[in-house]
Amino acid sequence: MKTNIRFTHQELVEKSKLGDRNSQFLLYEHYVDAMYNVSMRMLCSKEDAEDTVQDSFVEAFKNLGNFRYESTFGSWLKRIVINKSINHLKLKRIPLEPMEDHEYHLTEEPIENVEDLDIEKVKRGIKKLPPGYQQIIHLYLIEGYDHEEIGEVLGISQSTSKSQYHRAKKKLLEIIKEM
Repeated sequence: MKTNIRFTHQELVEKSKLGDRNSQFLLYEHYVDAMYNVSMRMLCSKEDAEDTVQDSFVEAFKNLGNFRYESTFGSWLKRIVINKSINHLKLKRIPLEPMEDHEYHLTEEPIENVEDLDIEKVKRGIKKLPPGYQQIIHLYLIEGYDHEEIGEVLGISQSTSKSQYHRAKKKLLEIIKEM
């Protein structure tokens, strides 16, 4: 029998909506490591990521009544963690450089020999990017957001998201070549 993935952990979610602390703890236990990794990739600070994840779970449990199974609980929670992480970066004043008035028509540049790009080089390269570029790379490549979603989350236009992504990717390739 095939189950609908959106209803994964439905029983725990429903019990948590009713205030069952054990169910909330089980949901927390199931998702905390993954959510910490999401936040850590964006914030690059253990303490900030821990705080953000805790705040995210508090917000999620307070707003469980708004969860309607339009996505999985994990996806819904991940969106909260990403938004909280972005808000944390905004508070630290690590902005993207918006370029709202410019229109860019960028083409995909062919990637060099993929064998030359090992994952560790890419990870080290991402850490060397300016914070705004790191945000775009994480949201687009790692978290799988499209440019429209990134624009909504960051409060920028879709074209700004695209141009920032292409600049970040170009810069990342330069950094990796220098390694």
